[in-house]
Amino acid sequence: MSDELKKRILDEVTSAGKCVLSRPQLRARLNLETSEEDAELERTLDEMEENLEIFRGSRNGYMTPEQAGVVIGRISINRKGVGYVDRENAPSIVINPSRLNGALDGDTVMTKPSDYSYGDAYNGSVLRVVKRAKNTLVGTYINTPYGVKFWPDDEKFRGYRVNLIEPEKFTAIAGMKAVARIDKYDNPLELTLIRVIGYKDDPGMDLLSILLEHGIDPEYPDAVNEQAEAMPQTVSEEEKEGRTDLTNDLTITIDGDDSKDFDDAVAVEKIEDGWILKVSIADVTHYVTENSPLDEEARKRGTSSYVIDKVVGMLPHLLSNGICSLNPHEVRLTNTCEMKIDRGGHIVEYSVYPSFIRSAERMTYNNVNKILDGDQELCGKYAHLVEMLNNLADCADAIREKRVAGGAIDFETEESVFTLDEKGKPIDVRPAERGHGERIIEDCMIAANVSVANLMHQNDFPCVYRIHAEPSEKKLTNFSRIAYMLGHPAPFKIGVTPKEIQDYLATIIDTDEYPVISFQMLRSMSKAVYDPKCRGHFGLAESEYLHFTSPIRRYPDLLVHRMLRRYYYEEDFTRREYDEAHMREYAELSSERERAADEAEYQCEDMKKAEYMSAHIGEKFEGLITSVKNFGFYVTLPNTVEGLVRVESLYDGYYRYDEGRMALINEKTHMSYRAGDSITVQVVSASKEARSVEFGVIREGGNGRRQELPAAARQSSGKHKTRSRSARKAEMYGYDTAGKKGKGRKNGRRKK
Repeated sequence: MSDELKKRILDEVTSAGKCVLSRPQLRARLNLETSEEDAELERTLDEMEENLEIFRGSRNGYMTPEQAGVVIGRISINRKGVGYVDRENAPSIVINPSRLNGALDGDTVMTKPSDYSYGDAYNGSVLRVVKRAKNTLVGTYINTPYGVKFWPDDEKFRGYRVNLIEPEKFTAIAGMKAVARIDKYDNPLELTLIRVIGYKDDPGMDLLSILLEHGIDPEYPDAVNEQAEAMPQTVSEEEKEGRTDLTNDLTITIDGDDSKDFDDAVAVEKIEDGWILKVSIADVTHYVTENSPLDEEARKRGTSSYVIDKVVGMLPHLLSNGICSLNPHEVRLTNTCEMKIDRGGHIVEYSVYPSFIRSAERMTYNNVNKILDGDQELCGKYAHLVEMLNNLADCADAIREKRVAGGAIDFETEESVFTLDEKGKPIDVRPAERGHGERIIEDCMIAANVSVANLMHQNDFPCVYRIHAEPSEKKLTNFSRIAYMLGHPAPFKIGVTPKEIQDYLATIIDTDEYPVISFQMLRSMSKAVYDPKCRGHFGLAESEYLHFTSPIRRYPDLLVHRMLRRYYYEEDFTRREYDEAHMREYAELSSERERAADEAEYQCEDMKKAEYMSAHIGEKFEGLITSVKNFGFYVTLPNTVEGLVRVESLYDGYYRYDEGRMALINEKTHMSYRAGDSITVQVVSASKEARSVEFGVIREGGNGRRQELPAAARQSSGKHKTRSRSARKAEMYGYDTAGKKGKGRKNGRRKK
C-alpha cells in the first residue's frame, strides 16, 4: 500500500467534512486515470478499512473514525457484566450487557456512544470486536450436581455457559486445573481442552494459573528449545572481529541479589572535567537472528514476566542465563554506549559501537550500597572497586541532578517483597528497599537510552521508541479539582510542563496531603507505550527516548539493537521499507504484552497478600486511607497490603460520599474518613481466591468490627509512602516507575 496514496485519501476524506465520499468521487478528486491506479485505490481503500483507518457508511461513502463518531478502545467488564470503554478527553462509554455484541473483558472493541451523556459517561454499544484479549481460558474442575465440570478461574467468565470438548477416554477429576482454547466467543462459550497443568493445591499452581490466564507460558516450543540448545556457550575469536576490545576496562554488573540474567554492565573513568561512562549491553541479536524460532517466540512474548518468586523469560534460560548474560569473568559480545559526562551531568558527546567485554565482578545493589556507606568488611573485600564505585556514584548523581533540574518527575512508589515457605505460602510481605546503588544504575541506563534514541532519531533509522504523552485535559481537570478540595490548588492546563508539576509537588512534600496528591498526580499521567515515532517522554522531560538496555527481557530493546547494527554499523538500507512497515506492529504488540505481564504481576501480588493476611484475621494495624469511594474506602498498611473498609460496616450512622473532598462524612456527627487520614483497622477477612482483603475500623481499646467508630477527623502524619492497588493501576496506565530492570520484587521493578 502506498503511504502517499493513503495520506492523500485521508486528506480528501477529512476535508470533505460531513459530505462522505464514494469510491468514484475519491477517484475523481485524486485525479486517477489509469486502470493500474484504480486497482491501487481499490486495494488501499480495502486495507485502510480493514485497519480501521477509514469507515464505510450505509451509502458506501468513506469517513474517518472522527467523522463516523466511533471509538476504538479496550473494554473492561465488571462483575455485573457492564462494560466500560475509557477515553482520554471525553466521558467514558458505558455498555449494558445486552449491547456487548459478544465482547469479552479486555477485548479491543469498536463502539459508538449515544448523543446524550449521563453524568460523567455516555451509554453506547459495541459495533465490532477488533481484537480478542484471550484465546484460552484457565479453569478448575469442580463437583456439580451434573458431575465434574470445568469452571473458569476468571470470575468475569463465570456468567457464561460453557461447552467443553474433551479428548476421548479423558477422566475429569475435581481439583484438576486445565487450559482450554476458545473456539467460539458466544454464550455458551465453545471450548476445547488443550492441556492439563496439575491440581489446584500443587505448590506454585496458583501463580502458574494466573500466568497462563494472561498468555504467559513457562514452556517454550520444541523448535525454540532446539535452537537454544544448539547455541555455543563461549565466544570465538572469529566473533570478536570488528568489535572494540573492552576486556581491559574495569567493567562490572550491578543487579539484585537473586538476578541470574545480566544484560548490562558499566565502566567509568574520572577525567578532569567529568567522567567517561561506558554502558555495555548484551548483544542478544547476535544469537537471536531475525525471524528464527527464538526471534518469533521473543516477539510473541514481548517481555519477561516476574511474579513473586517466578520468572518466565522472554528467552529460554540457556540464553538469558548463559551466552547472552554478562556473567563475571566470561568474555561476552556487547553493544557499548560510551558517553562523556561533564560535571553538570550533561552528555557532552557519545559514541555507540559493537564491543566485547569481560565483567570483573557480579555486584549486588545491597553490597554496592554498603560499600558506598563505608562498610569496612566489604570495602576490604572489593578494594579494587571502591574508587570506581565512588566515581560511578558521582557521575550518576550528576546525571540525576541535571535530569531533575530539567523537570524530570520521579514518583516514588513502594514495591513489595515476599518471603515464601517451601510450599509457596507467604510468610512475610514488606516494602522493598531502594538505595543509592539502584539509583546509580537507573541513571546510567537512562543516559544510554537517551543517547541511542538521539542517534536513531537524528539518522531517521526505523526504530521502536518509548513514548510518554503529556496528561490529557480531562485528567488534568480532575486532578486540579481534587488538589483544590484538599487545600493545595494546582491550576494545571494543557501544555503543562514536567518542571511545573515537579515544582508543585516539591511545595507540598511536607504536608499531610502529599501522599494522596502525589498518588492522584500519578493517576493523571498517560500510559508510557512503545511507538515507531519519536514523540518524547513527558515524565523524564526528554524529547528523545527508547529502551536499549535490556534486550534479554524486552523485545523493543532487541529490535533497537538489530536496527542499530543494520543501519548504523553495516549501513545496509536494503530492508528499510520492510522494517518501516513492521515497526508499528512490533510496537503495539510489545505494549500489549507489557500490559499483560503487568496485570499478571499485580494479580499474583494481590493473591499472595490476601493469602498472607488470612493468617492475621482479627489483628490490628495502623494504616493510611489512600482512596475513598461511595461503597467504602481503601486502607494501605506499612507492609504494602491494601484492604477495603465497606461503608455498611460503619455502624455509627449514615455516611454520605463527598466525591469532591474524597471523603465519607457522617450525616449526624459530621465526622469523616478522608483520603490521607491515618487509621487503626482490624483484619476482618481475606480471600485468596477473590484476591481481596477487608478491614474493619476500630477505636483504641476496641476488639471487633461491631465497635467501629470513625477516626478523629484528620490524624494523618503525611509521611507514609504507600503503593495501593489503585496506585499499581496508575502505574499500568500512567507514568513508568523509576528504574532499569523490573526483575521481580526483590530486585525492584524499575522501568522508565
